[in-house]
Formats: sequence, C-alpha cells, structure tokens
Amino acid sequence: MKAALVLLSALAVIVAAAAEEKYTTKYDNVNLDEILANDRLFDKYAQCLLEEEDNNCTADGKELKRLIPDALSNECAKCNDKQKEGTKKVLKHLVNNKPDVWQQLKAKYDPDGTYTKKYEDREKELHQ
Repeated sequence: MKAALVLLSALAVIVAAAAEEKYTTKYDNVNLDEILANDRLFDKYAQCLLEEEDNNCTADGKELKRLIPDALSNECAKCNDKQKEGTKKVLKHLVNNKPDVWQQLKAKYDPDGTYTKKYEDREKELHQ
C-alpha cells in the first residue's frame, strides 16, 4: 500500500511538472503591431534572429531566438494562446510583406526543409 501511495505521489509530481512546461509569458505584451509597422524595429529583430551572435538582440529577441528551434520541433506545444496568435501574425507578415526575410529565416532554422514540409498546409493559409 505504501509503495502504491509513493508511486501515485511521484506520478502526480511528474504530471504537474509536465503540465507546467510552458514558455515564459514575460514578453507576451510586446507590441507586435508596432514592430511589424516599423521597418527599423522589424529589421533589428530580423538581424537578431539571423545572426549567430546575440550582440544586437534585445532581451525578448534573445529569448525568441533561443526558443524557435524548440517551438518548431514541438509544434508550439509549450506556447500559450497569445503566443500562438502572435506567431501566426508575425508569420503572415513575413510571408506576405517580407518574403526575403522569410526565406532567410527558413534557411537558418530549417536548412533541410523538415519543418517546411511538416507545416506546408499552414504556410499556405498565411498567404493573403
């Protein structure tokens, strides 16, 4: 009986820890519309994401850069709804207004085309 109780307690801790594995919400209130509407700001973020070094990155840019590979691999499973909506907004802007930057980002974060193939239908939805 004690062993079962210990096992159930351990399982509850593991499930609780797994449920809490989400990306930080610290940057959820960044004004994406302002960034997308301002070429200077947009270019700064694009430069951050495309360069190897983080020297030109803001704190939120560094965090985004660090999380992109994980979010791609797990279909943004750790994203909250606001982060998913923000991602869709930015991707739509890239596809429709900054295709050169979109191609550079794909080349960097998906050099073998794995995610391009995986998310092909979703990318088609982004085109206006």
